[in-house]
Amino acid sequence: MARFDLNNLPEREEDIDFSDIEERYQLSFEEGFDNIVVVDNIPLVDETKEEKLIQFLRKIFKNVGEIRENHFVMPKAVNEKGKLMSKGFMFIEFETAEQATLAVKLIDGFKMDKSHTLAVNRFTDVEKYSSVEEEFRAPPVEEFVEKEHLRSWLADEMGRDQMVVYRHNEVQVLWNMQKEAPQVAHNKPHWTETYVQWSPLGSYLTTFHAQGVALWGGESWKKIIRFVHPGVKLIDFSPNERYLVTWSNEPIVVPEEGYDGPFTAKDQDNQIAVWDVKSGTLFRTFPSLPTQAPTGRSAVSWPVFKWAPSERYFARVTPGQQISVYEAPSMGLLNKKSIKIEGIVDFEWAPISGTDKAGKVKDDMLAYWTPEVDNQPARVTLLNIPAQTIIRTKNLFNVNDCKLHWQNQGDFLCVKVDRHTKNKKVTYSNLEIFRVREKDIPVEVVEVKESILAFAWEPKGERFAVITTSDPNFTSATPGSTTLKTSASFYYLDKGKGKDTLQSFKVIKTLTGKSCNTIFWSPKGRNVVLATLRSQTVWDLEFYDLDFEPLESAAAKVPTRGEKDPAAYLQLLASGEHYGVTDIEWDPSGRFVATSASVWRHTMENGYQIWDFKGQMLYKETLEKFKQLVWRPRPKTLLSKEQIKNIRKNLREYSARFEEQDMESSSLVSSAERTRRRELLEAWAQWRQSAEADLAQARAQAGQQVQVASAEDEEAEEVDEWIEEVIDEREEIVA
Repeated sequence: MARFDLNNLPEREEDIDFSDIEERYQLSFEEGFDNIVVVDNIPLVDETKEEKLIQFLRKIFKNVGEIRENHFVMPKAVNEKGKLMSKGFMFIEFETAEQATLAVKLIDGFKMDKSHTLAVNRFTDVEKYSSVEEEFRAPPVEEFVEKEHLRSWLADEMGRDQMVVYRHNEVQVLWNMQKEAPQVAHNKPHWTETYVQWSPLGSYLTTFHAQGVALWGGESWKKIIRFVHPGVKLIDFSPNERYLVTWSNEPIVVPEEGYDGPFTAKDQDNQIAVWDVKSGTLFRTFPSLPTQAPTGRSAVSWPVFKWAPSERYFARVTPGQQISVYEAPSMGLLNKKSIKIEGIVDFEWAPISGTDKAGKVKDDMLAYWTPEVDNQPARVTLLNIPAQTIIRTKNLFNVNDCKLHWQNQGDFLCVKVDRHTKNKKVTYSNLEIFRVREKDIPVEVVEVKESILAFAWEPKGERFAVITTSDPNFTSATPGSTTLKTSASFYYLDKGKGKDTLQSFKVIKTLTGKSCNTIFWSPKGRNVVLATLRSQTVWDLEFYDLDFEPLESAAAKVPTRGEKDPAAYLQLLASGEHYGVTDIEWDPSGRFVATSASVWRHTMENGYQIWDFKGQMLYKETLEKFKQLVWRPRPKTLLSKEQIKNIRKNLREYSARFEEQDMESSSLVSSAERTRRRELLEAWAQWRQSAEADLAQARAQAGQQVQVASAEDEEAEEVDEWIEEVIDEREEIVA
């Protein structure tokens, strides 16, 4: 510390050493000036125009935040002509640091006129970067730390699938073991507060908490990233897991002081947030529409935003007004405006955009429908995005409602139309099928005389199934209260034999006298489950195969597919029942089906069952307070079409190998069970010996006679264990 010498004072004020005082009272720029911004490139004005310029700048910054009184400072200096002029920059002090940050984000780059573009920076940034050393010094190289592979479960030697089971307060990730009890891959109590959800490709498991959601994955199931959104209730991933949309029924509240979260003042009162999954960055927030978030316990129509398959666009509908299409990752409106469509009700993106012959990604496409307005008929429209050109329209008459169903390859669009007669006393349904891949997109009308309860396309196929009913209780029935009499029909595309033959959808077969109300196709196609869900009296399950080839006698010629009626290949494989079933889900391989009864619907015999695709029940477990079972999705295969074709060709060779592995696995289980029993017997013998020794010691201490059985007196007891195995079984019919 410099000492004060009265006899040796500096001649000038600039020569005084204030280093000790500065060191003692130094104020960090990061703490004291974080609410101040520096505005450059403002016009040079004299004192007469200063106030006018300040008023103009106040209008520019008025929507950013509150500016403190008398803290709009414009430094001035005398120029060569002796006139007092501004220096071309100024300081603005806001009430909070968040407002200063928002000013930099919104006003930086603002054009005042042709020759003046404002440059806005935080004062702390100017001080920080002005103190950077001129000589570059390379930062130290961080040691590479290999991260866990997010798709490591795909390397399982047995090719098993995983599922997550949520019961009471415990979440388990399990390996499917077919007929045996599932093997635990990871177990964690209180892992989530409401429910769990997989990402579309199975890379992440999402858990829900009061402060937001967290993503987990890898072999050790570590937390990968978290997203802070208080009260989040619903989430939705983009198709390739790049973006995450979260929704909360609680509007976002940004505290005025001491807030260190991702939201800013402009996010206040919004309820929807879009995030970057890789970095956790918040892209943008949106308000919920009034119809989507009513007061009280809202029943939001989810997902609010629907993603195009390319992930380049996402959109939402404002019922009766418009479709708002946003670009990613900029999150701005396409062409800076919404698409005005009077009366619009709903829309759906085509599932696959595809590529042309040159490998260029095609434009995305969406379909929307509008109801009858005045003298205009209802209409279904196919729209190209981003060009916004109309590809195809179809007028509809006497329409009550429409539902849009895309085939998962984007080859067909089925519009389920609920119609009424002219007197509006009778309602009926029909199907309008758009063949999107054909020239001019022809539309075929499939007449259905009854009301349609459910519709579902076969994945990767040209067939579909519908469930219809003419039950008079249909109009007044509420889900789960009344079991309706239904029929199930399967349709196929009849391509004909000649080149000029018109293709049309025809009925394969109609199954009558049913009670089913839902359709569950295998993700690989061909197999389907018809089920009665959430009923109080019926819980039927029926497993069908649409390509079943019956055994023909050796002498008979096996007919080809074109020579035989397709109905001959539709076969009921098995019928079953799961008491109180509430949910059904196929595993990604299409080999197994999980049926479950959730406590969220009722409290009777909650648990789940595993079935194979043939309808044989493999495993059943009753769990108290069981809530949820969800199969882990798989990404698209990396095999080429030629490799898949070769595997199918040599399927018998592979199946023999898999059967051998199953037998080995079964024998290992039996061996493990025998070993467990042997260990239990040995433990019992050791305990008995120690108990007898303790008893003899206690009798000796009490003066009682100790009886020790000799080896000759003991009778050896032999236990024979019989194992029955059926070597061969034959069934002969005696005339």
